Amino acid sequence: MKISIIGAGNVGGLLAGRIIDSDLADVVLIDIKENLAKAKAADISDSLYFSKSSKKIFATSDFSQVKDSSIVVITAGFPRKPGMSREDLITKNANLLKDISSQIKPLLEDQIVIIVTNPLDLMAYYFKKLTNIDSKKLIAMGSNLDLARFANLIAEKFNVNINDIAPVVIASHGTEMLPIERLSRISKKPLTELISDEEIADLSRKTIERGAQIVSLYESGSAYFAPSAAILEIIRAIIKDEKKIIYASVYLNGEYGLKDICLGVPIKIGKSGIEQIVDIKLNNKEKLKLLASAESVKSLITKLPSD
Repeated sequence: MKISIIGAGNVGGLLAGRIIDSDLADVVLIDIKENLAKAKAADISDSLYFSKSSKKIFATSDFSQVKDSSIVVITAGFPRKPGMSREDLITKNANLLKDISSQIKPLLEDQIVIIVTNPLDLMAYYFKKLTNIDSKKLIAMGSNLDLARFANLIAEKFNVNINDIAPVVIASHGTEMLPIERLSRISKKPLTELISDEEIADLSRKTIERGAQIVSLYESGSAYFAPSAAILEIIRAIIKDEKKIIYASVYLNGEYGLKDICLGVPIKIGKSGIEQIVDIKLNNKEKLKLLASAESVKSLITKLPSD
């Protein structure tokens, strides 16, 4: 099996290393800065002695290598800088994605495409419109990262094992994300039964602000350790046909009462891509917040370049 990663920056490079170290698949690292891709591929190759992986990594600027890949991951994009929102990247990253799409659209057959470029929900939607890809083959890493951050903040605050936490975060990968505290659990007990409303609100706020906090601390660039791990979990579920429930931004066509939009919801993933969009029962307050998040994403669609 071969996986193509478009974009050899921090996320793409670290993801390539994680895939090789996990012995999951061969990797082709594609970037218009070919020397950057080649440098990272060489560096990762030099680690094979330690990882004992049997997989290989190659680097190129040639997009035709996407053709015989099983999975294509698009990480290419301009990163946020301190003070920027994900939405501030719309024009730059949409134009970049448009160029990538034009080059790989003729090569797409049955590949599963994972979008990582920000603003993530909007870029996934734009890619869908540019390529007309089967919705079951399009997954965007978003809520999977958000719920990992939510879990980590809960574990840190209450000094509990992160493996005992089952978080739920849906909606957009941005300021309108929606942690569902009522359905999130510590040792199978609802979060709402264990801590106060004020503590819950604080955790939700910190989860929403986590990405911006990391951008501010880096001063140049954004998170890549956790995002690459979130993508790897999706890839592993596909390759191993795990039928696993993972939260991700996907194209909705009536699910949750929403149509023609990409938004974060739970999905069941296997070797063919999205096997099911899982319906979680939201109360009226949560439904209204989800609708507000959807409207926020839809309001940005007009800022996308015309086809």
